[in-house]
Amino acid sequence: MTVAQIASAQKDPKAEQILDAMSKKYQAMNAFKASFSQTLESQNAKVKETINGDITVSGNKFRLAVAGQEIINNGTTIWTFMKKENEVNISDNDPDEQELTPNQIYTLYKKGYKYNYSGEQKMGGETVHVIDLTPEDKTNQVFKVRMFINKKDNAIKSWQMFRKNGNRYVYSIKKFTPNPVLPANHFAFDKAKYKGVKVVDLR
Repeated sequence: MTVAQIASAQKDPKAEQILDAMSKKYQAMNAFKASFSQTLESQNAKVKETINGDITVSGNKFRLAVAGQEIINNGTTIWTFMKKENEVNISDNDPDEQELTPNQIYTLYKKGYKYNYSGEQKMGGETVHVIDLTPEDKTNQVFKVRMFINKKDNAIKSWQMFRKNGNRYVYSIKKFTPNPVLPANHFAFDKAKYKGVKVVDLR
C-alpha cells in the first residue's frame, strides 16, 4: 500500500465530499429542532431499550429533553435538570470533556476521526449513504460511529455509536424542523418555571 493509498483510506475523498455537504446544510441554518429515538442494544446483557427525545440546536448551543432530564447548554454554562429529583446541576461548558454532544454530530468528522464510504442502502424508503467514522484516539470508548446520510438532501437520517463494552446506541431522526422561531431565553434555565427546584452549582 502506498502512502497516498494509506492517506485516502484514513480520509476517503468520497466520504469527505458527502460529509462536507451534510455539515454545510446544518451550519447554514440559524437553528433546528428534531425529535429522535435513542436505542441501546447490548449483546452481552441481551438488552434493547428505546427512549425518545427532543433537541433544539443553534450554533454551539443546544436544549435537549430525554429520559426525564433536560440539558440546556448556552455555550458557556450547562444546566442539567432532573425531573424526578426536581434538581438542577449547573456546570461550566467544557467541549473537551464531552464525548459526543448532540450539536457536534454534523461536525464530528472534522477533528480526530478517520472516515470511509461504505456504500448505499435503503432506509425508510429512501436511499442513504453509509459512512463509517473511527476515532484516532485509541483510548476512546467509542470505536466506530456509522452515519446514514440521505442521498437526496444530505440530511442525517440516523447514526450508530459502537462502544468497546459491546453496547451499541442507535439514534434515528423522527421529525425535523429547520429554522424554528425560538424565544430569546430558550438556551437558559429559567428557575421561575420550575417550582421548588433545588439548585446545585458545581462551578
